[in-house]
Amino acid sequence: MTLYSRFAAHVDAALDSLVATGDLDAAIDRRNVTVEPPRDASHGDLATNAAMVLAKAAKTNPRALAEKIADALRRIDEVATVEIAGPGFINLRLSDDSWRGELAAIAAAGDDYGRSTRGQGTVVNVEYVSANPTGPMHMGHCRGAVVGDALANLLAFGGHRVIREYVINDAGSQVQTLARSAHLRYREALGAAIGDIPEGLYPGDYLVPVGAALAAEFGGRYVDAPESEWLATFRVFTVDAMMARIKEDLALLGIHHDVFASEAELQAAGKPEAAEAWLRARDLVYDGVLEAPKGETPEDWEPVQLPLFRSTQFGDDQDRPIKKSTGEWTYFGADLAYHFQKAQSADELIDIWGADHAGTVKRIQAAVAALTEGKTRFDVKLVQMVRLLRNGEPVKMSKRAGNFVTLADVVREVGKDVVRFTMLTRRADAQMDFDFAKVVEASKDNPVFYVQYAHARIASLRRRAAEANIAVDAPDLSRLDTEELALVKLAAQFPRVVETAATAREPHRIAFYLYDLAAAFHALWNVGNDRPDRRFLQVDDHGATAARLSLADGIGQIIRNGLSIMGVEAVSEM
Repeated sequence: MTLYSRFAAHVDAALDSLVATGDLDAAIDRRNVTVEPPRDASHGDLATNAAMVLAKAAKTNPRALAEKIADALRRIDEVATVEIAGPGFINLRLSDDSWRGELAAIAAAGDDYGRSTRGQGTVVNVEYVSANPTGPMHMGHCRGAVVGDALANLLAFGGHRVIREYVINDAGSQVQTLARSAHLRYREALGAAIGDIPEGLYPGDYLVPVGAALAAEFGGRYVDAPESEWLATFRVFTVDAMMARIKEDLALLGIHHDVFASEAELQAAGKPEAAEAWLRARDLVYDGVLEAPKGETPEDWEPVQLPLFRSTQFGDDQDRPIKKSTGEWTYFGADLAYHFQKAQSADELIDIWGADHAGTVKRIQAAVAALTEGKTRFDVKLVQMVRLLRNGEPVKMSKRAGNFVTLADVVREVGKDVVRFTMLTRRADAQMDFDFAKVVEASKDNPVFYVQYAHARIASLRRRAAEANIAVDAPDLSRLDTEELALVKLAAQFPRVVETAATAREPHRIAFYLYDLAAAFHALWNVGNDRPDRRFLQVDDHGATAARLSLADGIGQIIRNGLSIMGVEAVSEM
């Protein structure tokens, strides 16, 4: 039990004591009661809003209720002072030994410090990347990949059982175009002069080895054969080849999915029909005619009866067609069935989408609400595109022109950890610049370097202590003073940062916190530049060194745990 969870239990026990004395109704909902650091550190170490959120239900004045809660909290040994602020906030100042005890708890828990059971084994399906299998991964895919993977790590660390899923969009017109593009490269591999790549086909050289593999597999069998004979075979072969390359690219980032769901297999198994039947049985799909497009009506528009999902019943702007006039499934119709399938094996669903899909969020949220009868939490996290720069100059990307910057090239240039950390240094829905020069800069303005440098400094302390023959066993933590314990107070916030980040589905909060922790550590380290007695290593005072190394080790442990959630390896030397 960490310090914050322990004090949450103390507050709960104080409320129980008020129930026992008849001052509080046992039935009152306490879920909104929190224990957290006060906004102003001068007010104390911890604050609780218990009186503020319970007073109305208790039919009493918040400050009067706060006095009763405070009386109970004052009886706790590790509480130094309890004060009531404003209308009823309760501020606590803890004994120094409480923080020393938390530093020991960090050491004892090690890699598990901050790990939570809050998720209670709830199954969460996180679907991310899901790039069309029409080419290798490029930097346009990278941010969503990292955000999704870090979020999956965060939820697992918070006690959820996580399914990492990738849906393969292998049933649309794009993969038919891909197959035709591969057929051109197949003919090229067999000696045909193909000239310029025709408009509408994928021109990238990444299809050259696919064409060679097709030639090795089929020889000249399909060179002059009609499209109907080879299209389906080439589609499957080429999609498989592209997915193998995509998996290799993702592995460079340390990303591995549990499930790869095929849209083509979903449709072949009749899943869209099953979803439609389920919805029709509940009068949530009907045959109707869409309204004419707003504004000037196209000349070729004519009213057509289509199966429509009653999306407006669940907050959408209009009812949505699940089939085209040709009888094919719309993208939404297929996606609806896919989410229906996912919901059958998970308690909660999360989709990581590019911001260019923002316009379709409402309809899929409506579909999931209908198909799960409102029982499944469903979040769509939108991720903004990344602007690639090199020394401040834009780097152009164009998948159709075949000259895009591949994910593999970027990882090989700057490293997996730099890429992953950088992608989490801003909120997912905020624009981001990725400058190849800036992300490897040795500066406090580069969060990747600043956090890793803190860990490398910490790792160096043990080596230097051993070289100086300084005994650091059995540290006496009472040697840590107020200035040093302030760093423990920040480190002790890690478990609650994990919980709040997991609840909000925002892994970037871990990166923000680690930067703040690293900054506080560097500040304490730099005090020793002017005051030698404040340096971590004291050759003439092994006791002070042992205590300070324990402090540094605790900070290093928190950094490692946070970086692990982000999918980044902590470095010991720089």
